[in-house]
Parts: sequence; structure tokens; C-alpha cells
Amino acid sequence: MQPPVDWESVESVLQLRLPEDYKQLTAAYDPGRFANFLWVYDPRHTSVHVNLLGPAQDRTRAQVRDDYARGIYPAPVDPELLLPCGGTDNGEDIFWITDPKDDPDAWTIAVNEARGPRWYTFDGDLTQFLVAVLSGTTTVPQFPGGLLHGDIDFKPSRLDQWSPPLPPETTPVSTDEIRNWARANGYDVPMRGRIPAEVRHAWEQARKSD
Repeated sequence: MQPPVDWESVESVLQLRLPEDYKQLTAAYDPGRFANFLWVYDPRHTSVHVNLLGPAQDRTRAQVRDDYARGIYPAPVDPELLLPCGGTDNGEDIFWITDPKDDPDAWTIAVNEARGPRWYTFDGDLTQFLVAVLSGTTTVPQFPGGLLHGDIDFKPSRLDQWSPPLPPETTPVSTDEIRNWARANGYDVPMRGRIPAEVRHAWEQARKSD
């Protein structure tokens, strides 16, 4: 068994309290995956790819924010509310919807599609989500149809066998820069709030041609 998690330290890094069901889950299971498919991110994991505090999770959040701003595969909620808590071997991400932030036991779950626009939301906590999926009472459209046809047991991770690439790093862009360019090129953009997807796309195309 892995040593217990220093939750005070983890929550200090995240600046969020985490759900009690998740803490109990990590107490019951070492880092690993369910059904040879579903990973639960763990702050004890030695791999940056599936460590709850690893850089892969920061890049995932950055990509979701960028997709939302551009109108590409937009998340069902404000991306700032999404915190990665798991993933799959196919590349889907599992998120906590951290609303309300001060009541983590009320958080629910969202799942994106690895290479497509679909999102799925689950009205329950992470443990309830895993139970529902692995018992077959909930079907996530993004997951393979034969998920439950094989071994659905939990297996501790083999760190030497799992090393997918990190999500691409998104370079931060000043929205003021985009707004200034848009106005100079005849686009009507609001002073504040979300920049229309077509404006951001036009700015990106102009930047590529520079």
C-alpha cells in the first residue's frame, strides 16, 4: 500500500477542498485503473500524466479553456469550474465540476470526448460515477461499447508501461491584444467578456500569415 495522502498540502496547492468520497477512494486503492481503461488521478502517483497535481492536468485545463474561447468543442460549463480528476486509455478526460467551490461533496462529473465535440455530465460524485459505469447502470457515449465485456477489476498501475504524451502546451494570449487587432480590422467586439469565436479565428489566421 502507498502511504496516506497529505491532504492539507494537496488542497493548499489546488486552493480547493476536495471531496470526501475521493479521499476515501484513494485510501482504499493505490494509484491504478479500473477495467483496464479508467484512471483516477492520484497525488501520490509518480507519473506526471496521472498525478492529480501533474503538469498534464494544467495543460488539459488550458486546452479546454482555449477550446471554449474559440467555440471549438465547448465545455457544458465555464471551464474555470472544471478540475481534471481522471482519464481513460482512449484520451478522454474526467472532470469535477467544482460548483459550488466551498462544497466539494456536491461536485458532479463531466467527461469530454478525446477527439470530438461530445461532453457527458453525471449528476453524482466520482465514486458514484465509477460504480454506475462499472456496474453498467450508466453508459457514457464516449466510452467503448465493450468496456464491461472484459476484466472490470482494479489493477495497480505499472508506471513503466504507461507514458502517453502530454497535451499540447497552449501559449497564453492577451485578450486585449485580440480586441485591439479586431477593432483595427473592422470587427465589433465587446470591451469585456468572451471574444466571439469567429473573431478569434480571424486573428489566428492573420497571425499565421504574418
